[in-house]
Amino acid sequence: MNAAQVNEALAAFESRLAERVGEHRSCALLREAIEYHFGFGSFGPTRRGKRLRPQLLFRFAFQRDASVERALDAAVAIEILHNYSLVHDDIEDRDELRHGRPTLWARYGVAQAINAGDAMCAISFLALARSEKELGASRTLAAVQLLHEAHREMCNGQALDLAFESRAAVSFEEYIEMIVGKTSALFGAASALGAICADADAATVERARGFGREYGMAFQIRDDIFGVWGEEIVTGKSSAGDLARRKWSFPIVWALSQPDSAARSTIASMYASGRSLDRDEVEAVRNALDELAARSACERAIADRLDMLQRFGDNDLYRFAADSLR
Repeated sequence: MNAAQVNEALAAFESRLAERVGEHRSCALLREAIEYHFGFGSFGPTRRGKRLRPQLLFRFAFQRDASVERALDAAVAIEILHNYSLVHDDIEDRDELRHGRPTLWARYGVAQAINAGDAMCAISFLALARSEKELGASRTLAAVQLLHEAHREMCNGQALDLAFESRAAVSFEEYIEMIVGKTSALFGAASALGAICADADAATVERARGFGREYGMAFQIRDDIFGVWGEEIVTGKSSAGDLARRKWSFPIVWALSQPDSAARSTIASMYASGRSLDRDEVEAVRNALDELAARSACERAIADRLDMLQRFGDNDLYRFAADSLR
């Protein structure tokens, strides 16, 4: 595959995404809310994500010479499902900004945002069902089953993430279980769907899913860095919100696994408080993380995941993964 091929696919993807989002039959308010979230129509253009899941899907499809058309609706489906999860995630985390704009719930209220997210989930699977024309019934059914399973895993990971907010301690094993569901499952599905679109056998599909899941873990650790040290102008979200909510992210779990020290004790006492942290407390936790060199530990963990991805033996996929995590 080459960059021109991927860029061509992404351009076709943007058109198909707008088409699938725009063709559903819903009331004016629901259509408006969904268009607002995506930045379509009068609400655009807006900052968009990197479309990493569609990119991963296309790259695995092109690995085995699948056409763009065979993979388009699957790419659209996984991106819409991802965005549905963002709508609900913003509600659960009480985030009021995404990509520098008010989140859906902040603009339309919690109830309408929940409903819009549910509709996006339905639109996702309707889009995937449209793949039957290119993939045939059995392949499409396999794709639907795979995406539903990833969806279930994602919900499980999110349940753990929310439950951890009231915990006084979370182990590394529990953290990994959480991010495998919350983040890695959908990246694994993206890779596996790409292989399905290319008529790959079951072993190849499973290998593709493994790559996506490893990539997803590295991606989540990178996201955890942004949640502690990211700037709002870059992330489009409130700075240090993860610390204020006492989110159990990689730097926190790693720091509390270290030997006793004043910095470790600061973090442990703040996270055992059972309440949200104020600005001064957030800064104290961040300073303690810096003292323990937690950010460097995050970078090492990402590098370890990239080493595992390199062992998959595909230089194009490895370069994509490494570049996207910078």
